[in-house]
Amino acid sequence: MLVIGAGFGGLAAAYELSRDGLADVTVLEKAGDIGGVWRENTYPGAACDVPSNLYSYSFARKTDWGRRYAEQPDILGYIQHTAERFGLRDLVRTGVEVTSAAYDDGSATWQVTTASGEVLEADVLVPAVGQLSRPALPNIAGLDTFTGPSFHSAQWRHDVDLAGKRVAVLGTGASAIQFVPRIRQTAARVTVFQRSAPYVVPKLDRAYTDTHHAAFQKVPGFAAAMRGAIWETTELLGFALTKAAPLARVLQGLASSNLKRHIKDPVLRAKLTPDYPIGCKRVLFSSEWYPALAQDNVDVETDAITEVTTTGVRTADGRLHEVDVIIYGTGFKATEFLAPMTVTGRDERDLHTEWADGARAHLGMAVPGFPNMFLIYGPNTNLGSSSIILMMEQQARYIRQITEELARGGVARAFEVRRDVEQSYDAAIQSRLDSGVWTTCQSWYRTASGRVTTNWPGLVHEYQRRTRVAALEDYHEVLPAKETQEVSA
Repeated sequence: MLVIGAGFGGLAAAYELSRDGLADVTVLEKAGDIGGVWRENTYPGAACDVPSNLYSYSFARKTDWGRRYAEQPDILGYIQHTAERFGLRDLVRTGVEVTSAAYDDGSATWQVTTASGEVLEADVLVPAVGQLSRPALPNIAGLDTFTGPSFHSAQWRHDVDLAGKRVAVLGTGASAIQFVPRIRQTAARVTVFQRSAPYVVPKLDRAYTDTHHAAFQKVPGFAAAMRGAIWETTELLGFALTKAAPLARVLQGLASSNLKRHIKDPVLRAKLTPDYPIGCKRVLFSSEWYPALAQDNVDVETDAITEVTTTGVRTADGRLHEVDVIIYGTGFKATEFLAPMTVTGRDERDLHTEWADGARAHLGMAVPGFPNMFLIYGPNTNLGSSSIILMMEQQARYIRQITEELARGGVARAFEVRRDVEQSYDAAIQSRLDSGVWTTCQSWYRTASGRVTTNWPGLVHEYQRRTRVAALEDYHEVLPAKETQEVSA
């Protein structure tokens, strides 16, 4: 069994599928170490926007986080410690990039090819490459002409000293609101180029004290109760964003109060006021963003960028903003699932051709025509709130059930989700999404055609209920072509 990717999702799959000796699991990781996005994103201020008590595996709950909202080094350390503790690191091959995967009809196995030309065979393929793993650069003329240092926030250049520099930041998403308050403390000037203003609510962060840690570790049930309370709170937030307009208005009020409290200049406040319904784009959490933008050495530009030149950034009003460094906080290619890998299914189906109108999968995991391939963090499983680890773990448990059934068979075979089941599921999910807030503006949740391919339209509780039992009647069994031919003969 092959798992692609050694982030939170891939390691959750490795844990479930190797537990009790169920399967021989190998995890292929293209980078030099495990950790996924928490290995890659090392920009100043990188931290989680889900309370740390909920941001750990259910089988390895952590109670000694340093802060209410854990920072990147602590999260990466947790991933590494957990992998060591449960023997998962021994299953991982690092520095191995998968370039293609093809289903072999004759043997009912997957043939996986790496960048080095090595070919590996697996009965079950579990891509767990995530939705936020491939940095996206904007489509702006002249990006390559800038003569100073330029880099994406997920590829942070720690060798570039920003002290005393004029820095351009393109983007105002979840990464930018964390690193801008940090870099403006030493930079001479930071110019933030904003395409659309985000909704930002206060992030009630704090360091955990010895008293907190003692309570988490010594008071029976306290840590579990805290985790449960946070989960239900995040579910309430998800309910507000997807179904409950009055609750959404309360959240919008919090964001508006946060803005008014910190931004007194009416011109700047107008720039920072969103012009779309709350929740359409990712709601952000920060108590530092607005105070940073109010500083004398920070400017917010809302005119469209027309080009990047050798010395700076030109906007639609004709001005050239000369800078020393450009940082792209422009997000990820979230809707390009499994790219740039080539994935070929039964009867030589090309996955990206199948997904030409947008990625889709039954329960976000199974695709018709691609037997024994199950995705972790696949289409329509992202969350507008709560902890994505809860979704990933549930997917891993579901895949384990399928694997257990395969193991009971005693012969080589594969399960392929029925096309009518996937189509019915997708129609229902898209109907819910079409009537929700995520279709009211353009965002990274949607493809160019407008289809929402990233987000789950309900609560985590609903997803867990629907995936608690793997319904085998949703699948049909695929035998190796060679065995089918022998039976026919």
